[in-house]
Amino acid sequence: MTPLASPAWQALTSHGETMRKHHLRALFADDSERFANFSIRADHLLLDFSKQRINAQTLALLHAYADSVDLDTWKQRMRDGEMINASEQRAVRHMDLRAGQLAPPEVKAVLGRMQAFCEQIHSGSWRGFSGERITDVVNIGIGGSDLGPRMASKALAAHQQADLKVHFVANVDAADMAPLLARLNPRTTLFIIASKTFTTLETLTNAESARHWLVAAAGSDHAVARHFVAISTNRTLTAKFGIANEQVFEFWDWVGGRFSVWSAIGLSLALAIGWRHFEQFLAGARAMDEHFFSAPPENNLPLTLALLAVWNTNFLAATSHAVLPYSQSLSLLPAFLQQLEMESNGKQVNRHGQALDTATCPILWGESGTNGQHSFYQLIHQGGQLIPSDFIALRTSDFPLPGHHSALLANCLAQSAALAFGRSAAEVRAAGVAEALIPYKVFPGNQPSTTLILPALTPATLGQLLALYEHKVFCLGILWNLNSFDQWGVELGKQLAGRLTPLLAGTGDASAFDASTRGLINALRSS
Repeated sequence: MTPLASPAWQALTSHGETMRKHHLRALFADDSERFANFSIRADHLLLDFSKQRINAQTLALLHAYADSVDLDTWKQRMRDGEMINASEQRAVRHMDLRAGQLAPPEVKAVLGRMQAFCEQIHSGSWRGFSGERITDVVNIGIGGSDLGPRMASKALAAHQQADLKVHFVANVDAADMAPLLARLNPRTTLFIIASKTFTTLETLTNAESARHWLVAAAGSDHAVARHFVAISTNRTLTAKFGIANEQVFEFWDWVGGRFSVWSAIGLSLALAIGWRHFEQFLAGARAMDEHFFSAPPENNLPLTLALLAVWNTNFLAATSHAVLPYSQSLSLLPAFLQQLEMESNGKQVNRHGQALDTATCPILWGESGTNGQHSFYQLIHQGGQLIPSDFIALRTSDFPLPGHHSALLANCLAQSAALAFGRSAAEVRAAGVAEALIPYKVFPGNQPSTTLILPALTPATLGQLLALYEHKVFCLGILWNLNSFDQWGVELGKQLAGRLTPLLAGTGDASAFDASTRGLINALRSS
C-alpha cells in the first residue's frame, strides 16, 4: 500500500485540514504546559518543538502512521546488516564504524591504522622528502569525502591541534586549488586523496595538480610516497599514482559517502583534532545510536524530527526547510545537511521502482545566526511562504568572549518567537506607529520551528548531532517508502561531463548533443 492510500495517512490528511486553520498564538493560549508537553530531553540535549503547528492529536496520528509502516522492523533490519539498499544490493552499516568494542574486526583494523598514522604526524616522526615534519594537511575529495570532515573540522576548531593546519579542496575549478598551493610549502605538506574508486573526476584532477606541484619542488617522483596517502578501495590505481599500499586506508561499499565521516574519510578530521577527540566524536554518535534504538517513540529525538518533517512537508505543504545554527562554528552544517537529506531523500521513486504519490524531501538551506538575520530572514517573516526552521544553539560558547554569547542566544530565542507569534496590526497600532506604516510592520507569524540546544560544542556532542540527523534521514526514507541510501540522480551529469570534456578541448563530435549545448560549446571554445 502506498502512503497516500493508507488509513493512517488519510487520517493525517483530514487532521491537517483542521490544523492549518490554527495559529501558534492560539495553540499556546490553549495550553499553558505546551513547552513541557512538546519538548524532549535526552543525552543532555533539549529538543523544543512546542512552536510546531501541532497538538497532541497530531503527534498521536503521526506515531500511528510510523507504526503502520513498520518502522521498528526496518530499524532492526538496518542494525542486523540486511541489504536494505536494495537498488545497489548493499547493506547500510555506517553505525558499525562507531560501534566501539562491538565494531567488526575490519573496522577496528582501519581505526588502528588511522590512530598510528595520526600519532606519527602529530609526534613528528613522519617526515617529508626533505626531512622536515608535516605542518599542513590538504584533504582532496568531493561530496561526502569533503563535506563531512570539512564541516566537522570547522565545528571543532576550538579542539584543533595547535601545530597542524588542515585544509580542504573539492572544486575542480583551479580557483580552489591554486591559491592554496601558492601559500603552502611542498616540503611540509601532506595530501589525503579521498575517493572510493580513485576515479572521481574532480578529485583526481586536483590530485594530479598537487602531485605535479610536489614533484616539481622535490625533483623526483619518489617524494610522492612521503606526501600522499589515499582513502580508497582501488589499490591498483593508488599504486599507479605512487601511493604505497600501506598508505591506503580502506572503507567499504556499505558506507555511503554522506555517512562516511566516521570512517577513514574522517582521517583529516582526526589529524585536525587529535585521536583522543576523534574517539570522543565516534562515542557521541554511538550514544545517539543507542538512544535511537532504545528510546520509546514519544521520547525519540530522530523519530520526532522525522515526523515533524513529514507533517510540515506533506500536510502543511512546506517545500523548503531552514537550518539555522546560532554558532559560527556550525556555519557549514547547513551545507553538510543539504547533501545528507536531499541526496538521500530527494526522490520520487519508491523502494520498488514505482512512482511515489506524495511529496518527499523539501529544499534544505540555511546560514549561521546572526548572519542570516541580515540576509534572508525578511523572507521567512513576511514573504508569505511556509518555511519550517531548525534553530540550533549552544548553552556554553566554544569561544567565550564577554557579552558575545548572551547576545547570540538572545537573538536565537527572539527570532524563533517572532517567527511563531508575529505582530498583529492592533499591536503595531498600540505601539504608536503611524497608520500608513502599519501594513509594513505587521508580522503574520505562525512559522513553525524546532529549537535544539546542545550543552556545548564538543567532539562528543557534534557526533550526537550528526548521528541525530542521520537517523532522521533513515526514518524519513521509511515514512516516505523510498531508499535513502542510493543516489542515482547524481550519475547522469557525471556521464555527460565525461563526454563533454574532450569536446571543450577541441576534439570529438558534438552532433549528438542538443542545439543549446552545441552552441555553448562553440561559444566557450571561441577566442
